[in-house]
Amino acid sequence: MEALNPYQLLAVLAIPVLFAITVHEAAHGWVASKLGDRTALMLGRVTFNPIKHIDPIGTIVVPLATFFLVGFLFGWAKPVPVNWRNLHHPRRDMALVAVAGPGANLLMALFWSGMIKLGVLLLSVSEWIALPLVYMGAAGILINVFLMVLNLIPLLPLDGGRVLNAVLPPKVAVHFSRLEPFGLIILLALLITGLLGAVLLPIVIGTVGLLPGSAIVRELFFV
Repeated sequence: MEALNPYQLLAVLAIPVLFAITVHEAAHGWVASKLGDRTALMLGRVTFNPIKHIDPIGTIVVPLATFFLVGFLFGWAKPVPVNWRNLHHPRRDMALVAVAGPGANLLMALFWSGMIKLGVLLLSVSEWIALPLVYMGAAGILINVFLMVLNLIPLLPLDGGRVLNAVLPPKVAVHFSRLEPFGLIILLALLITGLLGAVLLPIVIGTVGLLPGSAIVRELFFV
């Protein structure tokens, strides 16, 4: 497989990234609606329409800036609103709502694995159809695994932080939740210093290695 230049890589990443954030956020809202809170559903956030989930800064400006400045794609979508008071079992259900996002990314990674297999099968028929499927499939696996791993970091407002907050003793959880306003600042500091990549990259590579199509992902992005 030929290496991609930055502009080709950005084009290949665009659709997988859009679907990754859309399905991730829609999954939060869908699970919340099943557990008693219809807030996201009533606001139209349980949808695959990416426009409903795009944050102009977090989904467009920051990813483009980090991609071209440091070669690292980083960003976020508008968080799906969840009113914990409406949930049947608030602490448990908040954890389930949080896990739904990374779970959706895992399913998307498996979907893109299927696209790689389909692309390989079509190589003898038409490279114009096959190669975009293979490249986007590899990008889809990488970005969804990265988002899954990133969001499982036990830091609020990330999903891992929501899960940790739900399982901590109530008095400890109250103190932990007070760190949420500083969570994004901490995350950006870890990104700028390179610590975030140093921690996440081995986990991402190891997780990708467990999925079908991992050899192509490694060839395109890690060699």
